[in-house]
Amino acid sequence: MDTRRTDVLVVGAGPVGLTAAAELRRRGVACRLVDRLPARLPYAKAVGVMPRTLEVWDRMGLVRAALDAAVPLRGQLLYVDGTERPRTELALPPEVPYGFAALPQYETERVLEEFLHTFGTRIERGTELVGFDQDTDGVTSRLTTPGGGEEEVRSAYLVGCDGAHSAVRKGAGLTFEGGAFPEAYMLADVQLDWDLPPGYGVRVLHHGPDGAVDDLMVCIPLPGTGRYRISTQVPPDRSATGRAGADGAGGAEVAHGLEAGRGPSLADMQQVLDRLSPRPVTASALRWSSVFRISHRIVDRYADRRVLVAGDAAHIHPPTGAQGMNTGIQDAFNLAWKLSLAVAGAGRPTLLESYDAERRPVGEEVVGRTVRNINVGARADPGTPESVLLREAQLLVGYRGGPLVDRPPAESGTGPVPGDRAPDCAGLTQGIATYPLRLYDLLRRPGHVLLLYVDGAEGADGTGGAGEDATAVGGRLDTLAATAREAAHGLLDVCALLADGLPDPATQVPLYRDTAGEFALRYAARGLTAFVVRPDGYLGARLPEPDAAGLRAHFARVFRA
Repeated sequence: MDTRRTDVLVVGAGPVGLTAAAELRRRGVACRLVDRLPARLPYAKAVGVMPRTLEVWDRMGLVRAALDAAVPLRGQLLYVDGTERPRTELALPPEVPYGFAALPQYETERVLEEFLHTFGTRIERGTELVGFDQDTDGVTSRLTTPGGGEEEVRSAYLVGCDGAHSAVRKGAGLTFEGGAFPEAYMLADVQLDWDLPPGYGVRVLHHGPDGAVDDLMVCIPLPGTGRYRISTQVPPDRSATGRAGADGAGGAEVAHGLEAGRGPSLADMQQVLDRLSPRPVTASALRWSSVFRISHRIVDRYADRRVLVAGDAAHIHPPTGAQGMNTGIQDAFNLAWKLSLAVAGAGRPTLLESYDAERRPVGEEVVGRTVRNINVGARADPGTPESVLLREAQLLVGYRGGPLVDRPPAESGTGPVPGDRAPDCAGLTQGIATYPLRLYDLLRRPGHVLLLYVDGAEGADGTGGAGEDATAVGGRLDTLAATAREAAHGLLDVCALLADGLPDPATQVPLYRDTAGEFALRYAARGLTAFVVRPDGYLGARLPEPDAAGLRAHFARVFRA
């Protein structure tokens, strides 16, 4: 049997696998993406797209296509035992560039697949992973092809994005600890003729005599006039069998996801609406329906040497707050830039260990929080309503104290510190462009970005004040830029951000001006300060009065010497 070769083999072409493959190809990594299904499934399974995911897609360069296909999620209408409760508004701080969106999973996959095509890579459908072996140099995978043949693929790395019943996870011997919820749920994509305000999810709860919730319905808006995805518990008189398969911890069944067989009919869903809808409503134009079950599990580790898992292959949990797909997409985004450096031989030998160190705590937190929410309700979330909303938007995910980020400086004010998400800001100008730019416009690059902020404040070493001439400032910027590029193997962009009113320094570094003062405000920047933004949009370092030694020390966390 001939053995074909590639840098990375990605298994599973859902949103997570597509993200991993697209990011690898955007970075020039040879990659194959296989999926056992013959075609994309037409189901609106995962619908909610978090603001942080839209920021990821912005950095990748595909956010415009996603925005064109999505509809805004403005909030939630809540009805409890026939009484309307105060509505929830999904209002984020003004500096957050994107709000919440609703996009059916089949549309998410379409957008990502079309983006992947721009790099000359297509999904190899009807192709199934049936086994693999790994050694110190790579992974040899065995595939079955659509025509019934077999193929062997040799890759440096194997990435499993193949869902809750992952063949990659099982083949790597990763455990999948957790459990399942006894309830089964019905899903349906229908058109509703009610007069409720568009853009709002609708949640209806009914309590029984014992005070427990005995009936519920959740309706999430979809693109299209009056279209919603309805979910509700399966009534006791309608049986639903779990999906068989010994692929959990200790051979336990993983009952998670859509089930085979006939889904609920339009009449079934109309009965739910007649029982729970806050308005008289008629359902029509059923697109699809299914029954699904929910488990909560997480792997013991996200990688076994050269085999790695992401998304539902690594963590599954209740769909509360639309956290699952978004967490998986960000798994893939975190992993892809590290894999690209490993394939190129530019990353330090332990770089890939940071994937588990950074992402498994995120998965554990999401699994724990969504299980608490389904058992206790949203009141289980600690914090203010504002912080709870930011957490749901996944804007509070961070890696403080992780292996790739520096310790916070002694004085960082209210600005972000290493490990935090790099916030956006507006009002940047450039000498040629006559329109203001956002900071995220400067970060839409595949590698690290070094931001050098300069104002007229004097540093502790007596430099950088108003008396330092443009030549001296420019020389310092050029030296820092050269040091950083060398330490990062050239895989780095450098930009200087100048306070408004400061004269242009004589430098080879591209200059942008913080005309609106938003960067100084959001980042609590003063004097000459270096900010290293990682390829996934998190701060790796914040260096007041930076020098060559500090930059080299930071990049040594990521790059080989």
